[in-house]
Amino acid sequence: MVGPRANWKGFIKFGEVSCPVALFTAASSSERIAFNTLNRKTGNRVKREFVDSETGDPVERDNQVKGYEIENGQFIVLEPDEVAAAVPESDKTLNIEAYIPCAQIDTTYFDKPYYLAPDKMGTDAFVLLRDGMKKEKVAAIARTILFRRMRTVLIRAHGKGLIANTLNFDYEVRSSEKAFEEIPDLKIEGEMLELAEHIIGTKKGRFDASTFDDRYEAAVAELVKAKIEGRSLPKRKAPVASKPSDLLQALRESAGRGAKEAQPKRTAANANKGAARQKAAKPVAKSKAASAPTRRAS
Repeated sequence: MVGPRANWKGFIKFGEVSCPVALFTAASSSERIAFNTLNRKTGNRVKREFVDSETGDPVERDNQVKGYEIENGQFIVLEPDEVAAAVPESDKTLNIEAYIPCAQIDTTYFDKPYYLAPDKMGTDAFVLLRDGMKKEKVAAIARTILFRRMRTVLIRAHGKGLIANTLNFDYEVRSSEKAFEEIPDLKIEGEMLELAEHIIGTKKGRFDASTFDDRYEAAVAELVKAKIEGRSLPKRKAPVASKPSDLLQALRESAGRGAKEAQPKRTAANANKGAARQKAAKPVAKSKAASAPTRRAS
């Protein structure tokens, strides 16, 4: 069986120790269902074409060039060789600059994951780095040129190998202040907090990605299958809006404590009173029956 093809090969260096490594894609969208754009009238595929925004004429690939807009409609042209010269030279080495505790990792900066494995020789040094980081519970910060750009990479122990996440730069990650500025400063305590803790406690589990199903992909696959077989899928029922309720009552119901309280049991005295009322009612029923006319058989 042919193994996966490496996206990048180079070295990882910690201190004065270095070993050859190979980088493999850890996540891919190639298995997703893909669509083509068609001409509704003919059923033929539609080709993408670049046209001049002013003249409307098609522009061949050889005449396409990169440009940076400096003013409205004013561009600086950047030739391919100029762009290539601006890319820093790569020494093909992941230079570890620091080790940070795994608990301090901010996953907001994660870009794409890659697997790191030893490339032919240097397995001893690779395993030494992996096991050392496992024992110290740290991740490594490294820098290198990947795919024509300087990248900061977070490296962690992962199974028998390492996993490397390229990181977004700070200017690429938006501040959370704007997103959270409308949230008021509230302090929840007492029964509401206890109920929330109880609900969370009943749903504790372990991370298992195999249990995450892509319902969109499954639905689209079923739609395609139905089209091929010439059948239609049943229409989905419109969701029914839940009745509004206060937060505390919703929490109680979620925790299984929202059932109506049972009716209070009758005391012995009340039970005797009820029995006496029933006995008193019986003679009345008999008197009514006696007064009713008797039907004779003809």
